[in-house]
Amino acid sequence: MTTTANHIFVLMGVSGSGKSVVANALARELSAAFLDGDFLHPRANINKMAAGHALNDDDRAPWLAAINDAAFAMQRTNAISIIVCSALKKHYRDRLREGNDNLSFIYLKGEFDVIEARMKARKGHFFKSQMLVTQFDTLEEPGADEKDVLVVNIDQPVDAVINDTLRCIKDLDARNAG
Repeated sequence: MTTTANHIFVLMGVSGSGKSVVANALARELSAAFLDGDFLHPRANINKMAAGHALNDDDRAPWLAAINDAAFAMQRTNAISIIVCSALKKHYRDRLREGNDNLSFIYLKGEFDVIEARMKARKGHFFKSQMLVTQFDTLEEPGADEKDVLVVNIDQPVDAVINDTLRCIKDLDARNAG
């Protein structure tokens, strides 16, 4: 499969939307570079979260800068790269776009009830419903002004979500080639 040259795809959405599962499958299918943005949190953020405290926008600023820099580096050396980052607010997405013209978002969109049920069904995973409430409260869904956001409905089996996401990437590639 041909892909958009040196393109970065950021899989975004709330916790439990399937970002990591879909991203891993995409990376394998597309022979793409893969980065889980959570690995780029600075030590202070990790310690704050481990202590049970939520991050604020000031905490997230260096993290978003690190992901932005990683995207820039990845597109220089990889035909296609996949980054997982919740990117819940528009200004987070805007920060990731800065200097990365070959970056698109894939929003894994799902209803609260669907995601809550999936999170409760996870084996060996401690789930707090309030965390998901907070994620949805924080989420600023991409609007029509964000033309670089592709939307995939996750209210379907995971294989269908992966196939729909691959189709979005192929459709973008076809539009860019034409």
